[in-house]
Amino acid sequence: MNHSPKRYHPAYIAVEVFSSLKGLAGFYLLLFLLKANSTAGWVIWGRYALLAATAASILFILSRWMFNRYELGATSIVFKEGMFVKKQKTVAWDRVHSHRSSTTFIHRWFGLTSLTLETGTSGENAEFEFPVITQTEKERILSHIEVKKEAGEPVEQTKSARIVRFRATKKDLMKASFTSLSFLAIFPLLSAIYFNLADFFSIEKSAENAWSYLVDHIWILVILFIAAMILSILIGFVKTTIKYGNYVISDDKKRIYIEKGVGNEISFSIAKDKVQAVKVEQTLVKRLFGLVSIKLISAGTSDGEEDISSLYPFMPKHDAYSMLHSILPQYHIREEMERFPVKVLWLKLIQPYYLTIASLIGLWFFNKERLWAAAIIFGFSVFMRILDYCFTSYIRHGHTVQIRKGGWMNETFVTHLHRIQQVTVKHNWLQRKFGVATIMFSNRADPAHESLLYGVPKEEAGMFYEWYHRKTVS
Repeated sequence: MNHSPKRYHPAYIAVEVFSSLKGLAGFYLLLFLLKANSTAGWVIWGRYALLAATAASILFILSRWMFNRYELGATSIVFKEGMFVKKQKTVAWDRVHSHRSSTTFIHRWFGLTSLTLETGTSGENAEFEFPVITQTEKERILSHIEVKKEAGEPVEQTKSARIVRFRATKKDLMKASFTSLSFLAIFPLLSAIYFNLADFFSIEKSAENAWSYLVDHIWILVILFIAAMILSILIGFVKTTIKYGNYVISDDKKRIYIEKGVGNEISFSIAKDKVQAVKVEQTLVKRLFGLVSIKLISAGTSDGEEDISSLYPFMPKHDAYSMLHSILPQYHIREEMERFPVKVLWLKLIQPYYLTIASLIGLWFFNKERLWAAAIIFGFSVFMRILDYCFTSYIRHGHTVQIRKGGWMNETFVTHLHRIQQVTVKHNWLQRKFGVATIMFSNRADPAHESLLYGVPKEEAGMFYEWYHRKTVS
């Protein structure tokens, strides 16, 4: 085993420089192209400042490549960083809960990839990244994670064959394109292009003349609209294919594997015993198409990365439930759940309407003629509370708790007794009068995933607390 510190691959410099230049591309476009003939002082000084920032960024990248190193040990991995201020971070192999890999097109130029190891902690030590490494080095690092400790000696696990549970087809991608409404992205894009051009060129009069001509020749407007829709559908399909193409979900006895992406390839792997909970999401559009998104919640997955750990976010509901039960049999989702009593609806409806009050105050002082808008806000708030009541339900069976809530965005959350870190039962004066309470329980994630269930009958809340208390004292 090699214990000497290693630098990242030299292509790290090219990858980071490209990323830095991509972030500054808008400034270069503005100062060197759109303002190419400008002699304004802010443009001249802006160009110098931009070139200086680019040079400083490149020097910083060079210093990071020279002084940032890592060392693979028998029980841990050590990261050494810094030129003037030295910093050393160590993570034990058995602390790694999951890992993900991303291969951008510039990585592919050099036959390289990136790797991020996720631990069960939060903050600075939540993730450890290898931004540019070879595929061979990636496999060497992952081989340490797959090693099991027995009697203080590393012994390799017996690897079982992977079973492919899902592979995205063109039909799946087309369905995802329509469901995500990505084909509509062309219209705000065209609007943004128009207003940006209007800032630099006098096109308002030409645009008005063109629009008047199209109104007089409506058949041309119809043809242009159809052409724009066809173009937007093609763009949406390409965009969806780039993000979700080559989507493959597989598993073996120990781990779950998710791979996706065309151009920018991303892979994610997590041990089955590290899954803290499962969340099923359905937007209104997905409900119309009978699709769901199932996300795995683990201690090493942050909210911003939930899309990476999703079991394909546009899968037919029954197919998704069947696949989830095959991969994680302990997470069985039940459709029949217990509804809250009608008194909970009345409790929701008599709660203060803060948004309505704020809008009334704002309109009273700034625009009294539009006070009627507060009535619309009030009506919408009432509708949303009724919708929330209709779609909220729960069930507790065995060691499993399942809750469902939400109107426009319907969310079903499933977890196990031994995955719950903390339970809080509380009830205010008004809730006591209605004989209900609020249950809040949290699971390990980054940050902790908290689930709130409002309006649980007092008896059920007490039983829930005792159910969890028996686990803590056992």
